[in-house]
Amino acid sequence: MLLFFLGMHTSISQIIKDKTLKPSRRSLPCLAQSQTHPQNLNRTLSLKFFKCPERMMTVFNLMWKYQIFHTLVALVFVIGGGKDVYIEEAEHTTYDSRTDQSLLIQKTPNHPKLEENNSSVPSSLLFRDGKKRIDYILVYKKSSLQVEKRCTFERNLRAEGLMLEKEPSLTNGDIMFVKIHAPWETLCKYAEQMNIRMPFRKKCYFTDWKSKSMGRLVQSCRSWLPKNPMKLDKEALPDLEETDCYTAPFCQARMHHFTINNKETFFSNSTRSRIVHHVLQRTKYEDGKSKMGINRLLGNGTYEAAFPPHEGSYKSRHPIKTHGAQNHRHLLYERWARWGMWYKYQPLDLIRRYFGEKIGLYFAWLGWYTGMLIPAALVGLFVFLYGLFTMDSSQVSREICDANDTIMCPMCEKNCSSWKLSDSCVYAKVTHLFDNGGTVFFAIFMAIWATVFLEFWKRRRAELTYDWDLIDWEEEEEELRPQFEAKYSKMERVNPISGKPEPFQPFTDKLSRLMVSVSGIFFMISLVLTAVFAVVVFRLVAMEQFVSFEWEFVKKNWQFATSGTGVCINFVIIMSLNVVYEKVAYLLTNLEHPRTESEWENSFALKMFLFQFVNLNSSIFYIAFFLGRFAGRPGKYNKLFQRWRLEECHPSGCLIDLCMQMGIIMVLKQFWNNFMELGYPLLQNWWSRRKIKKGGQCLEHKVLLPQWDKDWNLQPMNAHGLMDEYLEMVLQFGFTTIFVAAFPLAPLLALLNNIIEIRLDAYKFVTQWRRPMPARATDIGIWYGILEGIGVLAVITNAFVIAITSDYIPRFVYAFKYGPCQDQGYRQEKCLKGYVNSSLSVFNMAELGNGYAGYCRYRDYRAPPWSSAPYDFTLQFWHVLAARLAFIIVFEHLVFGIKSFIAYLIPDMPKDLCDRMRREKYLVQEMMYEAELEHLQKERKKNGKRYHHEWP
Repeated sequence: MLLFFLGMHTSISQIIKDKTLKPSRRSLPCLAQSQTHPQNLNRTLSLKFFKCPERMMTVFNLMWKYQIFHTLVALVFVIGGGKDVYIEEAEHTTYDSRTDQSLLIQKTPNHPKLEENNSSVPSSLLFRDGKKRIDYILVYKKSSLQVEKRCTFERNLRAEGLMLEKEPSLTNGDIMFVKIHAPWETLCKYAEQMNIRMPFRKKCYFTDWKSKSMGRLVQSCRSWLPKNPMKLDKEALPDLEETDCYTAPFCQARMHHFTINNKETFFSNSTRSRIVHHVLQRTKYEDGKSKMGINRLLGNGTYEAAFPPHEGSYKSRHPIKTHGAQNHRHLLYERWARWGMWYKYQPLDLIRRYFGEKIGLYFAWLGWYTGMLIPAALVGLFVFLYGLFTMDSSQVSREICDANDTIMCPMCEKNCSSWKLSDSCVYAKVTHLFDNGGTVFFAIFMAIWATVFLEFWKRRRAELTYDWDLIDWEEEEEELRPQFEAKYSKMERVNPISGKPEPFQPFTDKLSRLMVSVSGIFFMISLVLTAVFAVVVFRLVAMEQFVSFEWEFVKKNWQFATSGTGVCINFVIIMSLNVVYEKVAYLLTNLEHPRTESEWENSFALKMFLFQFVNLNSSIFYIAFFLGRFAGRPGKYNKLFQRWRLEECHPSGCLIDLCMQMGIIMVLKQFWNNFMELGYPLLQNWWSRRKIKKGGQCLEHKVLLPQWDKDWNLQPMNAHGLMDEYLEMVLQFGFTTIFVAAFPLAPLLALLNNIIEIRLDAYKFVTQWRRPMPARATDIGIWYGILEGIGVLAVITNAFVIAITSDYIPRFVYAFKYGPCQDQGYRQEKCLKGYVNSSLSVFNMAELGNGYAGYCRYRDYRAPPWSSAPYDFTLQFWHVLAARLAFIIVFEHLVFGIKSFIAYLIPDMPKDLCDRMRREKYLVQEMMYEAELEHLQKERKKNGKRYHHEWP
């Protein structure tokens, strides 16, 4: 065995001299930085033998075969003295205190760290003894009748190793707080059970000579360039400048291998809260399999709330530039949540540390999406400006505005008379803003943009998962939901991954529950379609009313009035049904009994997306593809219920109706969402403070309240986590891509909204909400698949919008086949001369009776009444239809081909990141070889035997 190690052995110092790994922020913050330089690494290795193969990192799989792993404990002393920097709290424990002191790593920090020990923690975050940190808060009412359950639950929590302390509220005499502290032994126990990865070794990085030389060249060039105003100054975030560490699942048997400089700060605040939450979820409050978990106690009123505390106030009397940040919350507010930081990049590492990886990934995705909207918004703005500048020179608009002698047929059965085509001059010019030559180009651009956005997000996600030490965190490590364990505790099978028995849901039970859930989904979708049908009927009724309106302005612009009121009524219905959808989706998801929390979230998110997507877009699909398609012709109109005549498109097309529908819904929805996200919590928090002041409490200033009281008066985070945040952005992504051919300003509106949304969400998370439970995640979940589906749907819908809703294809066919440039190709606007007259058919109004006489025009391709086959479709109609079908096929194949080619060209993971990961694994393997050799040599020396030039 030793011969094998000697044959493979290479000195790490030689490896490091050759190349040094490019630094990046990965893993949990390395709380104790080793001061050992690479060339002295061999001399500082301190090796011990242990066995814990089932919990090691995947990069150590090779050493698992030998059931051993060796690592180091770097002892760094403070320059100029050997006294302890930190004072440990005396605890009653079976762990050897001398071992504890030997594990502490003492160092002189390079930068001031926030909350390095309990002396800098506010007293409102500690127990009464001023030593034990508060990791979690439970809130209950003294008047609650669930006393027995609460007492049993708290007794079991103490049995699990947690420490509890009760404190009455200063603002409400009926409220009692239960402060929870997790001692060191309990943290270690559950950190091992939860496979929490902790730092154990400083990383070694490499940079080859080429990148070094290039780096010097880049640095010299950057020194001449102006400073990027969007970047945060490194001096503004000193707490993030920490070295990286290798991490491994925590194991008490090898505790001496991990980098521990202070037991109080070894586990970060978010990790401590996550461990306590894990215990709360699995502690019983009554005898029985299903009688466990804080969620059930919150549901039955035993407790009013459960949350981790914020790390203090987010405001300070002293400027952060001169006095520094008081805590991480204060730092987040000053460098992220303030509205004055709207143009700055987000401090993602700090967000992830305070709120967890799941929320950190959301803000990373939102920032990436917002940045990618900039080119889309610019191109959409250029297309709109092109339509604006060419509006007066458009041949179609000029012909409509000059058609004073063209009499159009009545638009309704009652109270309608014939009208002049020139009356719709403004309507035609507004239509040209969104239906011009740039429409097709912009639709293709947005389809490609969606692909580029998703492909580059995968690369960005790969970098974040590496930096945040999520590469080896997989779903197999995720815990089962307590509800699932309780429901199927009597049915077990062996997990093929872990080899351990776990609760199992039979296929027949899963299928039956899934069928009930699918039936509920179809029922709700049918309810949406019924609401859309009601809006269609309203538009038909309103159309006749606006035509006969006494106010001349409304009577003249009855089409705008009909569309506008229809959109507003539709928006009210949409927002009303959303409340019902959320409750139904929640019940259906719980009925399915998902196995893990991520499965529950994915199932719930998919239902909510289907409901709201159909709810928002069903009326838009109606206007885009059905409005005016089945209206019939004068003298033979199709009627709804044999009473109301179906709507027709304007002579300049139906695209303006689609644009109006999208614009109003998008703007109103964004205003409503912003109010509900920030305005509503602000009003609630203001009302809570007002009640406190009116309660006659002896509190002159809010700052006198302890932190748990302040957090209790804040609003809780949405019960569904980030689902509402993602859903809002994904639906916006649909608006931005699916019908973008009809509304090129959609990306610009989305960009402006997202710039506000980022700071609004940041302000809400930091100041208005209680601190959410930090959770881990490797990606954005099911939302990425939904985004890909929207990208595919966008190609199809934009092809149909251009071919069917827009007048691009009829104009194209006329220019090539029927216009003055016949068989010469479309060269300029003069080729469309006579297009309006060609697109209007003739009808004999005498056939209507009621005193009508003469001829009128209507939008269609039909033969005149004096032809041999009156009112039959003309040859031009079939040419246009064939061109539309051909355009759809060519557009879809072309765009899908470009999308696939771009997706193939862009790898999911950057090459330098792949090299960095492979190099890291290689270095770790070399460390392990050298560690084994040194261990064998020490054993020889310990036994008094010679070990030089000897084989064991």
